[in-house]
Amino acid sequence: MPIYEYRCHDCGEKFEKLVRTSSDRTELSCPNCGSKQAEKLMSLFGTSGFSATPNFTSSANESCQPTG
Repeated sequence: MPIYEYRCHDCGEKFEKLVRTSSDRTELSCPNCGSKQAEKLMSLFGTSGFSATPNFTSSANESCQPTG
């Protein structure tokens, strides 16, 4: 059951909605203003903590030795 991200056309609020069936999509309304005018946004999907991208935040001059 996917969770989709939406943006309200009337107030600009971003919100998420768990969509179980196509009828859930037709009953969609903004939790901020109640408008039925919302746009589905492109969003990233979550993973289980695995990162395929290496961490390049530490410099080559830093060591893994304790500092104190």
